[in-house]
Amino acid sequence: MSDFLFIKTSSLGDVIHHMPAVTEVRRNRADARISWVVEEAFAPLVRLHPAVDAVIPVDSRRWRRKLHRLATWRALRDFRVALRAQSYDEIVDAQGLVRTAVMAKLARGRRHGYDAGSVREPFASRFYDVRHQVDPGLHAVARNRLLTARALGYTPDRILDFGLDRAGLAAAADAPYGILLHATAQHAKEWPEQSWVEAGRMLSGRGVDLLLPWGTRVERNRSLRIAGALGQARVPDRGPLDAVARRIAGASFVIGVDTGLLHLAAALGVPLVGIFVGSEPSLTGPMGPGRMAVVGGKAAMPSARDVVAALDRVNP
Repeated sequence: MSDFLFIKTSSLGDVIHHMPAVTEVRRNRADARISWVVEEAFAPLVRLHPAVDAVIPVDSRRWRRKLHRLATWRALRDFRVALRAQSYDEIVDAQGLVRTAVMAKLARGRRHGYDAGSVREPFASRFYDVRHQVDPGLHAVARNRLLTARALGYTPDRILDFGLDRAGLAAAADAPYGILLHATAQHAKEWPEQSWVEAGRMLSGRGVDLLLPWGTRVERNRSLRIAGALGQARVPDRGPLDAVARRIAGASFVIGVDTGLLHLAAALGVPLVGIFVGSEPSLTGPMGPGRMAVVGGKAAMPSARDVVAALDRVNP
């Protein structure tokens, strides 16, 4: 049996984009034991993937903010112990950042990663034993799959499988609902609040409740304002990522900006419309088994009418 370690820590969209690579490893290396280093906030989602045998959580974002605390150094020590608890046949840093390359260096095993011309932080490649050239112009899902296949010695196939079972995850609901994902960590990716209100009003009368999830206080306030303007919309409580995945799995449709939860909806096969205004869909657009449409593009602002018309095409 082979032991493989993947390092793909964040962000949520990046973690989801790596899931097809892990599914493909299981198809090609059925007896392998697969471990995954991921940020603690995303660990509940990674644990839902049936091919992952062990999850090693890391909380690097919090540690960086609290390096002056003794508890942080204890947590760093515990992480290092967990990372080095066993030897791996192959270690794949699919993130390609200096901080994740350092994690790969700490682990025991042969280290693989992108070469200097294939990665955002070229210095990271110095930490790897084996460096792989992967076209940086490819979609993130394709890059992850190619890197992983070259590191582990097989040829990628045409099957796109994120390893997530929508029917098995879907939470029971009293009435059908759609989800509006307005929140994103990057201001440049936001769709105007008034556009959300206009789209929501155009969707009224269809017998579907609208849910407005949130992750921060600012996002919650925005959800409340949009819901207040619509009347028929609800703002759910914040929950762990696995609970959010179950809520998304049960949705009739999802409309969202370029954010991690949109990619989760795509991975689950939920009909969706992706609104792109500050990023390039060809590089990070949603991919998955369900019906989907993308409106807008980098520096292109779609209207509410564009969005609802796209939804009618994917969810008639």
